[in-house]
Amino acid sequence: MLAQALSASLLGVDGVPVRVEVDVAFGLPSLTIVGMAGSQVQEARERVRSALRNSGFELPARRITVNLAPADLPKDGTAYDVAIAVGILAASGQLPDASRLSEAALLGELALDGAIRPVTGVMALVAAARAAGVPEVIVPHGDEVEASCIGGITVLPAARLGDVVAHLAGVRELAVAEIAPHLWGDETVLSF
Repeated sequence: MLAQALSASLLGVDGVPVRVEVDVAFGLPSLTIVGMAGSQVQEARERVRSALRNSGFELPARRITVNLAPADLPKDGTAYDVAIAVGILAASGQLPDASRLSEAALLGELALDGAIRPVTGVMALVAAARAAGVPEVIVPHGDEVEASCIGGITVLPAARLGDVVAHLAGVRELAVAEIAPHLWGDETVLSF
């Protein structure tokens, strides 16, 4: 089965939308990441495996292929972890209703226990998600202040992979980031 999630990549100081395509098929169990994925992205295989297992989900014993599109754009960093994990859950049927997946961009590095860690360049990544036309972006708890600098997109901070899955499944909604206006003075959001 095929599933798609949206994430973003840094290209210099600019953010670029990245489509995370996940295919779960019959075959020898493996997890392959393609699409000019750098070493940090390749290491996501182990982070995602452990985070899924330690969050109560299952890594299917099938052939899993993850494509990061566009394939000709070099990708590095850890911001794709959450999108890869959720894509695997959707493609394997563990996320029963994946319709909300098309409405959100997913950013964040996974810890082995399923916690979501902050990523660098989150403002540029959120700007890329907004440019891709999604109405909301899920960011790591701790990145919501920086992410909220970008107007025109709803920022939802999450602390754990299970929280993201519950939100996308419609079981438990993530709270919208509320940033105190005094943090940014009179200019609370940036428009690029």
